[in-house]
Amino acid sequence: MLPIADMQADDYDAVHALWQQCEGVGLSPSDSREGIRAFLTRNPGLSLVVRHAERIVGAVLCGHDGRRGYLYHLAVAPAHRGQGLGRMLVEACLTRLHAAGILKATIVVYTHNAEGQRFWRRLGWKHRTDLLVMQAEPAGRAHP
Repeated sequence: MLPIADMQADDYDAVHALWQQCEGVGLSPSDSREGIRAFLTRNPGLSLVVRHAERIVGAVLCGHDGRRGYLYHLAVAPAHRGQGLGRMLVEACLTRLHAAGILKATIVVYTHNAEGQRFWRRLGWKHRTDLLVMQAEPAGRAHP
């Protein structure tokens, strides 16, 4: 099995390129170099990469808010799928979250990403039908 390493800010170009080549990973302005650097700084030692021959072939962002863990942008290069790398990254994230006292984790999967949904279900993650995800863009908003 390939070794897991902590994601570093210097990994950004390779990780971003991997995310771009993987269907189901929705990138936004928050995934800028500065945004990822800030995320890694706030969540040290939780986001991970896997390398093969010095090339990043798997990556996941992982963090928490002190109560719940969150995994984002899990991606494995198409040529390296089916080897257990995604499962290995998820298990390592959950182990690290648990060590930080975080007992539950959440993911977001696009409704059109059937392959991603199958992956998470195989790992035992459950679809929550009692929740609705809502989002806002607070930048530039006037506060009452």
